[in-house]
Amino acid sequence: MIRVRTFATPIKIFATMRELHDLDAQVEVFLKEQGATEVFSMSDSTTVGESGETIGLIRAVTYSVPD
Repeated sequence: MIRVRTFATPIKIFATMRELHDLDAQVEVFLKEQGATEVFSMSDSTTVGESGETIGLIRAVTYSVPD
């Protein structure tokens, strides 16, 4: 069965690399817990504040699990 899941994280100045590593770890744990057998796609998109600054990240993951 193919499923899609989104994850979100805030982005703070000077902490971006740590936040990205934390997001990677969160997605990895989720996929292991779900028993994902394949990942078809993973994409990131930013969210912006009122002044156009990047304030967050949304990651969409399309994956397969056994029926």
